[in-house]
Order: sequence, then C-alpha cells, then structure tokens
Amino acid sequence: MLNKIKIHFILLFIPLVLSFTSASAQDQIKTGTNMGAPLVLAVPDFKQANADPGNAPLISVFNDTLWYDLDNAGLFTLVAKSFYPSKTPGSPNEVTLNTWGNAPINAAMLAFGNLGVSGGKVNVQGWLYDTKNPQYPQVLGKQYQEQASVENARHIAHEFANEIILKLGGIPGPTETKIYFISNRTGHKEVWSMDWDGANQQQVTHLGGIALSPRISPDNSRIAFSELGKDAWQIRMYSLDLGKMVSFPHFGGGNYSPAWSSDGTKIAFSSSMHDGSSEIYIADASGAGPRRLTTGKTDVSPVFNPRTNAQIAFVSGRTGLPQIYVMDSDGSNVQKMTDQGYAVSPAWSPNGLLLAFSWVRRYGPGIPGGADLYLMDIASRQIVQLTHDGGRNDFPSWSPDGRHIVFESTRSGTEQIWSVLADGTHLQQLTRTGRNTQPNWSAR
Repeated sequence: MLNKIKIHFILLFIPLVLSFTSASAQDQIKTGTNMGAPLVLAVPDFKQANADPGNAPLISVFNDTLWYDLDNAGLFTLVAKSFYPSKTPGSPNEVTLNTWGNAPINAAMLAFGNLGVSGGKVNVQGWLYDTKNPQYPQVLGKQYQEQASVENARHIAHEFANEIILKLGGIPGPTETKIYFISNRTGHKEVWSMDWDGANQQQVTHLGGIALSPRISPDNSRIAFSELGKDAWQIRMYSLDLGKMVSFPHFGGGNYSPAWSSDGTKIAFSSSMHDGSSEIYIADASGAGPRRLTTGKTDVSPVFNPRTNAQIAFVSGRTGLPQIYVMDSDGSNVQKMTDQGYAVSPAWSPNGLLLAFSWVRRYGPGIPGGADLYLMDIASRQIVQLTHDGGRNDFPSWSPDGRHIVFESTRSGTEQIWSVLADGTHLQQLTRTGRNTQPNWSAR
C-alpha cells in the first residue's frame, strides 16, 4: 500500500503549480525569438493550374494549411481575405504590386501561387513577393511535385510556409515538426503523434497499458517514455525507424519522466532504484551506466538545458511542496528557482535562457488555486504569466524555433492539447477526442 501511495504522489507531482509575478517583470522578459512587430502579409488562395477534377480537395487543404501555418507563425499579421481583389494572382505575370502594397490591403509581402494535378502528381508553384520593391520583387520562388494526395498537399503547404518563415524570420519554423502525447482514446494510455497544427493524429504504441511522459529523441528516431509494467514503472523505448519497441534496461523501483540531452547521448530520469526514494539519475542513451545525481527525496521531472546540456532543471519536494530547482549536469551547484506555491513541469526554451513551468496560485486549504503556465528568465529570475484562468494548465513543451509552447489544459472541460505563442497570444486547441496529455514537441 505504501508503494502505491508513493507512486500516486509522484504521478501527481508531475502535473500542478503556484506563483508571484509583477507587471514590470512581464515587460522585461524577452523570449529571444525575434517576435517584434509583425510583418503584414497577404496570402490569397492558390489558384487551380488546370481543370483536373482532382484539384478541388487538394487545393482546399493546401490553402487552409498554408493560411494556418503563416497566421500562427508568430511573425506575421495576415490581411483578411475580404480586402483582396476579386482576381488574385496564380503566377508572377498576374501580379500588380500596387494593388497589394497600397490601401486597403497595405501588405509588405505577398505569398501566391498555383496548384494542379496531372498524371497522378500534384504540382505546386509558390512565390513570395516584396510589394515595396517593384524593381526586384521576388523574395522566394519554389516548385514542388508529389504523388497526388491530400496528405501530400498538406505536406507541401507546410514546406512552403516553412520556407517563408525561414526567409523572413531567420530560423526554420515548426510547420514540419511533430508533437508526441499520451491519449486514452483507444481505452488505454498510449503514445500518439500529430502535426504541429493538430492534423494527422496517429497512434504510435499499442501496448494496452499505461504510458506516460513521451520524449522524442533529438534525431526523431526514438521515443522514450514511462510505462507501468507487471511489477513497476519502467523506462521504455520505441524506435520510429523500426516501428517497434526496442530494448532498454529495467531498473529496480519506479522509473519515470525520461529526458534526452540535446545531443542525444544521455538520458536523465527519476528513479527509486536505490533506496525507494525518487531521485534524479543520468545514463547513456542506451540506458547503460546509470548514475544518481540527487539525494533530495522525491526529485522528479529532469530536463536538460538544450543549449549546453550543462544544466538540468527538475522538481523536488525536499522542502515541502514541490518547487523548481536547477543543478549542473553532474549533480553539483543545486539552486532553488521557486520558493512558494506548487511549481512543477519545467521546460527549457531552445535558447536555454527561459524555463516554462506550471505553477498553482493561491494554493492552500479552502482556496481553490489555479494552475497556469509561467515563464522564468533564469539569469534574473523574473517571471511572466503565460495562461490565465483557463482550467488546469500543465506540461509545457517548446517548439524548436522557441516561438510556441504546446501544453495540456482542462479549459475545454477535459484534458486536451493546446498551443500558444510564447507571448501568450494565438491560443489553439489541437486535440478533441478522448483525454490527451503530456505533449512533447520534436526538435525538427
């Protein structure tokens, strides 16, 4: 019975949160991801390149996907299509720059093109024009060809959007990345995946049990997660390359919340293998050579600083309610980052400067409290609140460009996956079927 209570406490330990923040801190924290004044962009629907009846479903999903990607990129303000002229361009010779660069559209950039199905292939031509540079307007020109399918039309839209984001934002966007999460929609808690926009949701594992805390490797080849086996919680490994489970050592006690180093050579996790208390361990990616880093009694949820791998953030209850701590990756130089409330689920930003975490405000007997997401600047320890009064919000995970955060929330009534820009805008619900939790964003 005692072991069951410990396991239950550790599992509860990984979802909640409490805080203090100030308006001045909110003004000073920067994400470091070039989210300044948005560029005004016009994105008319791509035109049909021919009369093939296969065009209609593909061009519809292409246009919807491209608009979503650019509208949620965190870089642009998209001009509403109601301002566009009745005749929109499908090729460069149909573009009149003044129409798009002047009132009422006033776009700085114009993305346009055409799509056509021919011989079982879908062909897409896309351009990006600078409306203020009539002498050299073309910023980008791309051509794509794939087998004609709705999924390939969606994939091409993601590719073209990413080219625009890279060209105008300086770093690749998340449009071709995946999000891994836990879903119970089959009756069991399995690992699932989806595109960044919530499309293409697919079951990954088929274990028929309880899986938690999926973490995708930096090279997208393996998923580490925790599973309740016959006798205890163990770290398991699924190979996406092979499409099956692969071996990983079984350790004594309960083993939870694996986390990869950004070079893919190490895994950190929490384990009670030593004396029944959950501590932070680090091992080779194969699971070899596990080494204990903490002795704080109930230390969980380790995550590497992805920029250097020299620091690990984690959660500990060593002083009472769980708080966020940071230590060097050899277990030295332990620092307490929060000192009140109930703080859990730390997640480093890609640049290694910020921690996102979940924090329960007004926590205490008779006071309900609210679990919201917060950002902390590690150097200054200034804090800004990201979500507000929308159910319980937990398990943040950053997109590889650092502009977005995906998380679990009960704001719709049940646990679902949502995404938000790192400035708190553009909140999007990504899942709706079953209960969906603990998202993890792929590195690419």
